[in-house]
Amino acid sequence: MNKLRRLALALRCRRSDPDQVFIHRLRVGLVIAALILLFSTLR
Repeated sequence: MNKLRRLALALRCRRSDPDQVFIHRLRVGLVIAALILLFSTLR
């Protein structure tokens, strides 16, 4: 559980500009979606 918490803190965006925060969240979401797609096709 601590490893997941450290990973979440590492991925956290610490910028105050809303545009930068949105772009960061979009990138993280796309990477997670790509990983899910990759792992689902390998099954």
